[in-house]
Order: sequence, then structure tokens, then C-alpha cells
Amino acid sequence: MKNSIDNLANVASYDLGSRVIYSSDEFFAQANRMLEDTDAVFKDEYDDNGHWMDGWETRRRRNDGNDYCIIKLAEISTIDNFLVDTSFFKGNFPPAVSIKGCFSKNGNDEEFISNQDTQEWFELLEQSDLQGDNQELFTCISQKQVSHLKVDIYPDGGIARLRAYGSIVFNEKLFKEDNINVISAKTGAKAVSTNNEFFGKLKNILKDSKALNMGDGWETRRRREPGYDWGIIELGNSAVVDNIMIDTNFFKGNYPDSFSICSAYLPNTTPSSVITQSIFWEDLISSQKLQMNKEHYFDKSFLLHNKPITHIRINIFPDGGVSRLKLFGKFVKEEV
Repeated sequence: MKNSIDNLANVASYDLGSRVIYSSDEFFAQANRMLEDTDAVFKDEYDDNGHWMDGWETRRRRNDGNDYCIIKLAEISTIDNFLVDTSFFKGNFPPAVSIKGCFSKNGNDEEFISNQDTQEWFELLEQSDLQGDNQELFTCISQKQVSHLKVDIYPDGGIARLRAYGSIVFNEKLFKEDNINVISAKTGAKAVSTNNEFFGKLKNILKDSKALNMGDGWETRRRREPGYDWGIIELGNSAVVDNIMIDTNFFKGNYPDSFSICSAYLPNTTPSSVITQSIFWEDLISSQKLQMNKEHYFDKSFLLHNKPITHIRINIFPDGGVSRLKLFGKFVKEEV
């Protein structure tokens, strides 16, 4: 059974590093806007070409054919679902969309574009109807690894946001690197579960970039009962951790009083079973005090073990917000 999209990464995210490298037309709005992680917004503004729209929008076609764009994913990925969002596109949305994928090791964008017709494209989403000002979730029909997406709209129009929910394929070249962030979304780490993310998603703390604002982190509601809040993260591959950085940037009156992290080596598990298992996980770092709006660093002397791990649970006491969490170390090949 496929994972819920809540447990999957948006592998077509602009923040992750995915980019539109070719567009047949983007007269009204640039195609890269479609890949932004933020929700689309409406502005009652005009530029030289017409009404400003938050997404990709082509001009009205006056000939045969259709518009399309090519997206280069930040990392090789497999895709489970597509979310096509036409928010605020009412009289200018495409009646239909289709998506193809290909796997290419060619890192040169210009060469890829020049040879786009010779690539071995395969169907990920057959031509499907769209509605205006709507969000439509589609199932990807192939689990092949992909490096590029080709998004066709029929015949023209605008898409506010495109999400491709799936998993990043672990890059084995990372085994040769030291002191890298082993819970980066770019290396395949993903948020598995949390007890609360009322104000901000747990997966936000896995981003490499600096937080844009308080909404770009993980924030729980105010706790009115005993206990604490927590979030479980699965690494892209087993790793050994050497040091930790936790950032409370933008969180001033709502940062956690303290935090701890426990960990486990579970190469074979499911998102639903891992929650119960986490009760018995071993501490990686014991409870440590936090301060507002600050990056906190904890070196090896704070860590309670250096065993390989595949999962962590970050605990915040009693509640609050964290903008980023980074665990620096080295990926190791899984034990047999």
C-alpha cells in the first residue's frame, strides 16, 4: 500500500533544488513559481503582460499543439502521487494535464534540452481532466526512477502549484563524504510522524536552507495537559552521528524550553509501527536547554552513543517551535 502523502517528500520542490529547465511559454507567469513550497496566493496586481498570477501561466495558443515544461529534479526519485493545484486560475486553467518522466545521467541542461525528443520518456500520469481553482491528487502509474519530468498542459493556461510526492533515491556517493547533514531532505530523510504540527510541518526542519519565517519551521500548539511534543524522522540511509545543530530562529515567545533526541537502528519497519517502537529507543542526546532565536551546537561530548541509526525522535519540552534540525555525521552501509 502506498504511503500517505504526509509521509512523502515533495521531490519537485524548488526549495529542494528542483528547477524548470525548459518551458514552451511562460508569458504571463514563470514556470518555476509552480514549484514553490508555499501555498499560492492571489494579488490584485498587474504587470506589463497582464494580471500577476502565482504559478506558471502561458499565453493563449492560436495554433495546434500544447504547452509544456521540463523539470529537472534535485535528486533521482520515485514518485507516488502528483498534486496539481489550479488555485485562483478560474478562466485560464488548462482543461487537462499529463506528466512523463525519464532517467538521465546527463547533468548538462542545454544538452538535455537539445536532445529532449530522443529521451526515453515514460508515462507517469496519463492525460487527465482539471478544474479551475481546485486541487487534484493523482496516482503516479510508474515507480521507475526519474531525473526529469515533462508536464504537458492541454492546450494552454495556468497551474498554481505542482507537487510530486515520493522518495529520494539514496545516492551511494554519499558514503564517501564526512560531516554531512544525514537528516537533510536532499539525502532522502523524511518526516514519518508527529503528535502535533498545528502551526508548522515537521518536515520543514529537514530543509538545508535557512528558515524564511516562523511558518517555515515545525511548531506545535500550546500544550494544556501533561507531557511533551515529538516528531519521528527516518534517515535516507543508516548513519553515525557526530554532532547536532538545532535552530530556534524566529521562535522567541514560543521556543521549546528544552529538547532531547532518541534513536534506533530499524532498517525494516513501517510508519505506523515505528511510533510504538519509539517508546523504547535509546537516547542519542539527553535533555538540553534551548534559547530563543538561536542556533545551538552540541558536539560529540554531548552524544550518548555512536551506533549506526536509521530513525530519530526529537522531543520538545513541553511544546513550541524549531526552525531547523541538523545531525552531522557519516552514512554507513547497512548491517547484513
